[in-house]
Amino acid sequence: MTYAVLPLTEDPWQVFTLDLTIDGEPLHAQIELRYLPAAGKWFFSLWDHAAGELLVNRIPVVCSYGVLNDLLFPFRHLRGGKGVGSLFCLRGAESPSTPDPAEGNLTEFMMLIGDTFGDRQ
Repeated sequence: MTYAVLPLTEDPWQVFTLDLTIDGEPLHAQIELRYLPAAGKWFFSLWDHAAGELLVNRIPVVCSYGVLNDLLFPFRHLRGGKGVGSLFCLRGAESPSTPDPAEGNLTEFMMLIGDTFGDRQ
């Protein structure tokens, strides 16, 4: 399995592109991470940049705790059944008691995107 680490900053609106290979299929991805103060949460969006298609729109960034929480699991049907892979938010050593990223602490977490984790059923 291959995963890329997202280049996180403290900017409340981050947009960047990555060339990924998800389960053997290329994906020129545009990723948006946005902090929405009214909700007090970070949200993740994903586009197939080459096709100009929005795949995932503003899902809340919820970190794994104890077991891996694949944030992209509900989207395995997209891209003609090829899916969009897996996305994980992991706590860093600096934030063991912080449940999820909040304003000003996103860089204390690690986000990984890549191949579909586990069984593809």
